[in-house]
Amino acid sequence: MRKLFGFVALLGMLSFGAISTYAQNGEAAKKDTTAATQQVDTSKAGAPAAAAASAEPETTTRQQIKMKFIEGGVPWMTPILLCLIIGLALAIERIIYLNLATTNTKKLLSKIEDALQNGGIEAAKEVCRNTSGPVASIFFQGLDRMNEGLDVVEKSVVSYGSVQMGRMESGLTWISLFITLSPMLGFLGTVVGMIGAFDNIQVAGDISPALVAGGIKVALITTVGGLIVAMILQLFYNYIISKIDSLVNEMEDASISLIDILAKHNLKK
Repeated sequence: MRKLFGFVALLGMLSFGAISTYAQNGEAAKKDTTAATQQVDTSKAGAPAAAAASAEPETTTRQQIKMKFIEGGVPWMTPILLCLIIGLALAIERIIYLNLATTNTKKLLSKIEDALQNGGIEAAKEVCRNTSGPVASIFFQGLDRMNEGLDVVEKSVVSYGSVQMGRMESGLTWISLFITLSPMLGFLGTVVGMIGAFDNIQVAGDISPALVAGGIKVALITTVGGLIVAMILQLFYNYIISKIDSLVNEMEDASISLIDILAKHNLKK
């Protein structure tokens, strides 16, 4: 977890540096756009539309994103960007953890059964020690209590399975928080922007379409940003939930198979 928080802090510092770069690039892009507009206005009236288009600077998708970030307001877009960075860091950490926790349960059960036949309980426990993943840990807890009877083994497997499930779900509450928080921050920025637009109308004493449209446009950008962040994190969240459900089902099926193997082993004694 310390490495994760350090990684998140590093990403946060990089994001703040990127924000200042965005601001500088945004001002430069505005100057370039103004110069290009003046150049088009001074051109001949009969010039073709292609010549006017070629005079304007080509704006890439990256530059457009920078401009929209600046237009939405750095104080409001920065928390939304941090929600995306931290949420993605937590989601990627969970995905890596769950993929490492995946175990071939059929192969593991076959090894345990062979170990029980050839070397007994200690050999089966050694197989579980050499296998990573929550399923192997659950099997080890059950085998470690084999001398106390199958009922105790079954209770141990169920109890430790709940512990492993809690570990797999660690961090999901934070991802869910960022999914909920990012659109709320966007809506808050929109409301504040709308208030600013109405303040400008009050100061001007007139409802100018350009004045109202500009204020509303800037205000709605924060909502769009918050919704995009929530959708991205929601995709990762659903994938993680489905992965956890799949692992839990495998754990339950494998635990039942382990109890059956241990019951057969006791009958052969």
